[in-house]
Amino acid sequence: MSKTLVIGSTGNIGLLTLPMLKDAGIELAALARSPDKLAGISGIDVIEGDLESDFEYAFKDCDRVVFTAGSGASTGPDKTLLIDLWAACKAVDYARKHHVKHFVIVSSRGADNPDAIDSPIKPYLVAKHMADEYLIRSGVPYTILRPGKLTDDGGTGQITTRRPENPDAQSISRTDVAKVITRVLQTGQSKNVTYELYKGETAIADLIA
Repeated sequence: MSKTLVIGSTGNIGLLTLPMLKDAGIELAALARSPDKLAGISGIDVIEGDLESDFEYAFKDCDRVVFTAGSGASTGPDKTLLIDLWAACKAVDYARKHHVKHFVIVSSRGADNPDAIDSPIKPYLVAKHMADEYLIRSGVPYTILRPGKLTDDGGTGQITTRRPENPDAQSISRTDVAKVITRVLQTGQSKNVTYELYKGETAIADLIA
C-alpha cells in the first residue's frame, strides 16, 4: 500500500487535511516539529523533524507527498527563505531521490508572477514562485495549488479555478483547500497541473480531474 507524507501537518491546512485523507482511506505519515500537536489524530505515522535540518528520513516508504508548510505571517524574511523556499526545494530533492510518484504543493495566488502584484508580501510570493519552478523542473510529477486569500470559514465544497476580477472575491477557505488536496490524491490524476483556487459555484469533483 502506498503512503502519503504530509509536510506542514500541524499548520492550519495540514490539520484540516489529515483527517480528510485518513477518512479517504489513505495511509499517512505526518512530519511535525512538535508531534504532540497531532495527539488527537490516531492512525497516522507521526515523524518528528525540523524543516530547517535534514528531513530526508521522513520520505522512507512514502510515494506521495503533500507540502503545505509555510513560515507564517508572524515571521520575517529569513523564515520565508528557509521554509517556503529552501525547505520546499529540499523536499523536492528528497522526493526525486526516493522516486515519489506525486508531489502536491500548496503555493499562493500571485506566485505565477510576483511582479504583477503590488504587495508587502512580494518576498513571500517570490519564494513560492521559485519553489514552484524548482518542482516543475525537477521531473517529479506534481500538482501546484495556488489558493487565494485564505479564510477560516467551514467552506462550501464549491470552487472556481479562474481568478475573479474583483480582488475582494479572490479568497477561499482553508477547509476547501484541504478538500482539493484530498480530491487530488484520491483520484491520482491532475499531475503536472497548476490550479488557482477560489470560492466559486462548481463542485470540487467537477473541476478537479
